[in-house]
Amino acid sequence: MPKLKTNRGAAKRFKKSASGGFKRGQSHHRHILTKKSSKRKRQLVSPAQVHEADVATVRRMLPFS
Repeated sequence: MPKLKTNRGAAKRFKKSASGGFKRGQSHHRHILTKKSSKRKRQLVSPAQVHEADVATVRRMLPFS
């Protein structure tokens, strides 16, 4: 059996949540912020949950999380 390796790109983007899912950062909060409303920018700061359809893929990329 070969060693299991963590996908390093995924390790930088996802964190395991206490409920067993994965947290992810929101996109669209890096640049071109002047046209976005304050409410939209504020809501983009908070982390989001990975969709249940994608959890299995993320779990496979992060075997030790």
